Amino acid sequence: MRIETDSLGPKPVPAAAYYGVQTVRALENFPISGRRFAPPILRALGLIKWAAATSNLTLKQLDARRGRAIRQAAEDLLANRRGLQDQIVVDVYQAGAGTSLNMNVNEVLANRANERLGGRRGAYRPVHPNDHVNMAQSTNDVIPAAIRLSALMTLPDLLAALDQLTAALGRKASAFDAIVKSGRTHLQDAVPVRLGQEFGGYAHVIAKQRRRLAAARDGLLELNLGATAAGTGLNAHPRYRATVAKVLARRTRLPVRPADDLFEVTQSLGDIVAVSSALRGLALELTKIANDLRLLSSGPRTGLAEITLPAVQPGSSIMPGKVNPVMAELLNQVCFQVIGCDTTVAYAAQAGQLELNVMMPVVAHNLIFSTTILTNALRVFTTKCVAGITADARRCRDYADHSVGLATALNPSLGYGQAAALVKEAVATGRSIREIMEQRGLMNDPRIAHLLDDPFALTGPKRSRTRKGRA
Repeated sequence: MRIETDSLGPKPVPAAAYYGVQTVRALENFPISGRRFAPPILRALGLIKWAAATSNLTLKQLDARRGRAIRQAAEDLLANRRGLQDQIVVDVYQAGAGTSLNMNVNEVLANRANERLGGRRGAYRPVHPNDHVNMAQSTNDVIPAAIRLSALMTLPDLLAALDQLTAALGRKASAFDAIVKSGRTHLQDAVPVRLGQEFGGYAHVIAKQRRRLAAARDGLLELNLGATAAGTGLNAHPRYRATVAKVLARRTRLPVRPADDLFEVTQSLGDIVAVSSALRGLALELTKIANDLRLLSSGPRTGLAEITLPAVQPGSSIMPGKVNPVMAELLNQVCFQVIGCDTTVAYAAQAGQLELNVMMPVVAHNLIFSTTILTNALRVFTTKCVAGITADARRCRDYADHSVGLATALNPSLGYGQAAALVKEAVATGRSIREIMEQRGLMNDPRIAHLLDDPFALTGPKRSRTRKGRA
């Protein structure tokens, strides 16, 4: 062990640790979940510390020896040299604002910088975690910026996964476009639709949610770096806020910029809430689609069985040959978790007071966790489920032919009342609408016969009806 001292007094610190006394206090105070912050957040913090040192060097606030050592230490953190990312050990549930996280990073970088300069860990000479690593910064601008930057760096993978899912659904929409089936509303027979139309609807839903998420992402580009403790910029060079944003933009190739109002971005988590809310909206739509696929594939003998999902693993430890819709079930569970994460973000966002929202650590954890698990789930759902879906065209057509929803097409010819009577008799006798109409001699009308002979013609407006590729 080594002894380090902070404003509260001396404390033993593991001799080999790159972290220091304030991190040790956080470990003692907050043994809550055992969960540490995700790599995207650590990468964002490493970039911010690197950019801060670069800016303070440019503005001649840091001497070259210290500034370069801090930059090199930040590069070590980004590359996880010497396992520095494993030295960010504080729990995700900790004191408000994220001071413990910020100081954990500051101590690790200070000790690594001093080590590079020939010093020893824990001495904090010539590089001090507060005076030099944290120069022109506060937890109150570093952590909001880290949340924004980490989300900006992780969202492209999610957007790409959404593009892949949209494309896969679109391909199924084309492949299934000629397959007529019974539509269902309220889980009851409805008018005929095409299976391709259902899948086309899914594709458009995902594409729309993707656009909403991309629009919400743009709000994260405003950074409050340089706001320091309360938005006033106290102890930061007047040009620091513009310089650090420019340095980060150049390094990350993200069009980040100084916030129009440092107080607004320090006080409010509204931009982050917008992204979390977009993730929630996406999760709700994905849940519906996953549920639909589970219903459409139910069976194989006693369910709808209009489609078959790829078999990726045995479905039961007791029932031989059973195959379950596991990828859709996986996506459901991930979506439920994302909705819960958004609820946490929402409660945390409204819990700020006056100049600062102090609930940022739990916001950081939940936002990046949601983005990560959604990205991973969508990748496997697309490749292991959607891409391999097949359709039973004969079963779909049989449902369409026997659906009482066909009676809706007879309204213009027979009237609503007579069509309803046909439905009532069909339900009571188990016969099809066509069989009853043949018995009554109604099929002699060629207009009516055509409707029942060709349900495909009922699946779109007259001006756009097509039989192209019809099965």
